[in-house]
Amino acid sequence: MLLAIDAGNTNVVFAIYDGDQQRGLWRTATDQKRTADEYMVWLTHLMALKALRPADIDSTIIASVVPGATFNLKRLCKDHFGCEPLVVGQPGVDLGTRALVDRPDEVGADRLVNTVAAAATYRTPLIVIDFGTATTFDVVDRDGNYRGGVIAPGLNLSLEALQMAASKLPRVEIQQPGHVIGTNTIECMQSGVFWGYVGLIEGLVNRIRAEYGEPMTVVATGGLGVLFAKATHVIEHTDGELTLRGLLLIHKRNTAQ
Repeated sequence: MLLAIDAGNTNVVFAIYDGDQQRGLWRTATDQKRTADEYMVWLTHLMALKALRPADIDSTIIASVVPGATFNLKRLCKDHFGCEPLVVGQPGVDLGTRALVDRPDEVGADRLVNTVAAAATYRTPLIVIDFGTATTFDVVDRDGNYRGGVIAPGLNLSLEALQMAASKLPRVEIQQPGHVIGTNTIECMQSGVFWGYVGLIEGLVNRIRAEYGEPMTVVATGGLGVLFAKATHVIEHTDGELTLRGLLLIHKRNTAQ
């Protein structure tokens, strides 16, 4: 079985695959101080609930945008699962895609993994929107290569910045308001955050399409993808496990006999 690990700025996601079948999926808050042993104690208990054992794991793959967490995740794979992990972005790992940008080494591992999965699943060219700590808009060409994109502040990050800078503003839940014009502080904040972000999504998608000059499929992933897909016609597909599926595809590509 394969243990796939997606380490983002907010969460680390662990998934176990038996062939193409997902047997378990868990997430924990990203903490660069968490040791390999701590990961193992936590993960072993969750695996047991699915009748899975550490001995069942015979291969591992990691995509990480948090260098401080990567070391201990690699130690987890080596020390506790007895596997040398494939690490996206390291020499010798064939992604099956190219980063055709000014500085390919600066492209986040998650963006490349999403490119692989999206190109294998949807009609290209593509815009992949990933709602995470930052919201990224990634362009995938007809050949499945990464061609660049946009990085915008994530919605939660923007909301936290607003609350920190304006002491009288309360914390609000992210949800779709029933109308744009708020009649109290909470409604006004929710409208500004939600509909303002819809405007950002629609504006950037339209500008990317116009600049690229071809029809483009738009796919959203990340925790808020479903919420925003209901509010705008520009998002055509939502795919919550795009990154994990990309890791599975990359693993297959690099272990095929």
